[in-house]
Amino acid sequence: MNKLALTKTIMADFGERTCLKNDDCISVRYLWTDAFAVCNFLGLFLKTGETSYKEEALLLVDQVHHVLGKHRTDDIRHGWISGLDEEEGEKHPTIGGLRIGKKNNERKEDEPFDERLEWEQDGQYFHYLTKWMHALNLVTKITGDPKYNSWACELAKTAYNKFVYVVFDGMKRMYWKMSIDLTYPLVTSMGQHDAIDGYITYLELIKTAPLNNDINLDNQLVGLFHMSQVMDLDTHDPLGIGGLLNSACILMQLIINDKMTHLSDTLLKLLVSSKRGIDTFLNANTFRHTAEYRLGFRELGLSIGLHGVKKMQMLIKKYPECFTNLPLLQSKLFELASFLPMCNIIEKFWIDPNNQKSNAWSEHLDINAVMLATSLEPECFLSV
Repeated sequence: MNKLALTKTIMADFGERTCLKNDDCISVRYLWTDAFAVCNFLGLFLKTGETSYKEEALLLVDQVHHVLGKHRTDDIRHGWISGLDEEEGEKHPTIGGLRIGKKNNERKEDEPFDERLEWEQDGQYFHYLTKWMHALNLVTKITGDPKYNSWACELAKTAYNKFVYVVFDGMKRMYWKMSIDLTYPLVTSMGQHDAIDGYITYLELIKTAPLNNDINLDNQLVGLFHMSQVMDLDTHDPLGIGGLLNSACILMQLIINDKMTHLSDTLLKLLVSSKRGIDTFLNANTFRHTAEYRLGFRELGLSIGLHGVKKMQMLIKKYPECFTNLPLLQSKLFELASFLPMCNIIEKFWIDPNNQKSNAWSEHLDINAVMLATSLEPECFLSV
């Protein structure tokens, strides 16, 4: 299997299907998928040297901002969701957040909550916003243009200020889903991994930002860290486990690059929860099911995270002096490495044309395909 060639084909099909470069059709944008797609295009640029891939990444960023940074076409409101005028909105396209991109409009504040319908309704997710921050930050790292990091920092500040609230005992919590304009919560429960994901992503942005950056995220960073310390990270959801491993891989690079040895225990916590999660996931024996009863993007999320284990093993071998709990980290990575064959199992299953004929694949085609491409060529997504 030529993974690079297959990734190129998947991303070309995605661009055509979502009208990335075709002015004769309406661009279809979805924030989570597009964040991974930006990383994939950047990765192809780095691997092949073909500037067309970098151009596609930048074009996708622009489209996301002009589609998901603005109100829906079926909304009575128009323009940037931040409320800025057209000129200022162009300068600060993320300052009002970014819509998810769901097919149905958001639930109004006075409408009753329906859990089934809520999954199909628009709004803003914090964990989608952090994925976009990561993608924007990579654009700055690869192109050298600081405006993308600046947009990511503006998004980070807005997201924290709108999603985080204080409860009666003075503790901070986060809403899981907010309205399009960030004025009211749509789902009040707190995402299990939102705080730790936010903490590591904000740390990434701060370390990339120029010294004269006027967007200070220090208070937000402290708030996210404290919230993350009281959350149980264990999950049996393969996408959630993959997210923990992604976060661990990014954190390890930040620890090495910036000599932040004090975060070694946080890194270990992520690895321990990941190992427990995979054990629980495997006990459910999900792989025995046919494609109709499986969700590709969730399994591929786990595969992407497991690719990060290989990267972490290489890094910790090269920079052992950066970690205060080296034997524990090495031991846990050794345990996690025993699951690496799952990457090939998951990828081969979802590459199979017969499995791609299932409704479970076709109904989520864009997110499935793009995350398959990320799993095949994960290096850029897993890097800072």
